[in-house]
Amino acid sequence: MSDLQIRNLRPDEISIAIDWAAAEGWNPGLLDAACFAIPDAQGFFVGEIDGEPVATVSCVIYDDRFAFLGFYIVRAGFRGKGHGLRIWNAAIAHAGTRVIGLDGVVAQQDNYRKSGFQLAYANIRYGGVVAAPPTPPADVVALDKIPFALVQASDAAVFPAQRGDFLRAWINAPGHVSRALMRDGKLAAWGVIRPCRTGCKIGPLVADDRAAAEAVLHTLLASPGCREIVLDIPAVNRDAIALAEFLGLKPTFETARMYTGPAPSLRLDRVFGVTSFELG
Repeated sequence: MSDLQIRNLRPDEISIAIDWAAAEGWNPGLLDAACFAIPDAQGFFVGEIDGEPVATVSCVIYDDRFAFLGFYIVRAGFRGKGHGLRIWNAAIAHAGTRVIGLDGVVAQQDNYRKSGFQLAYANIRYGGVVAAPPTPPADVVALDKIPFALVQASDAAVFPAQRGDFLRAWINAPGHVSRALMRDGKLAAWGVIRPCRTGCKIGPLVADDRAAAEAVLHTLLASPGCREIVLDIPAVNRDAIALAEFLGLKPTFETARMYTGPAPSLRLDRVFGVTSFELG
């Protein structure tokens, strides 16, 4: 058996992992690769045999305490040969002593536990075609009109690390539409919708309550070409589940949010849409 050579993917090569994710049915965003490279350009790995890519994984470092693992894919025909374990170990080593999070398919939970991951909660993907939304509320504005410090503070309550540079890129990427709702001088809700291989995904969608989330969501749904949508929701947020069901969205699959250390203390009641299963 030819030896597996593991190296970092260059930022311009991250599209390899994105394309493989699309082939697996994960429906990535059209501009995900450019944004994903920002937090940690050294966090993407490829395993090659005779120069041919056969496995990918990412382990993106956000700060000195937290990293997030994704894109763990071994091509059909190369599975069951130990290649996945080798590149997995390289990604884990990249994180050092940091707590690592991931969103893994339910069937792989036992394997992830062998590497020290423990289940925190489930995320459920909802999808479908939404009927024409009502007229967007007048008090919902473009997110770039809101002081970025308010966005960062809101994000810090729902994500385990500061990710300001990533958020700026995510919010301002071409084709991404971002909206916000202010109440009494405070940021009550904000969200981003982006075009994907099929339809659009909404994430993050962060809100104080369902009413605020719904106001921003309706405005995002008014974006051109975004009738078919995907919304990834923590199963523990019952208001978010109720909102997805109200829109007529149906669950399509579930992931397990797992961590190698104590689960971070997050305001999951404010998470009406996860940013990305690949980067958290």
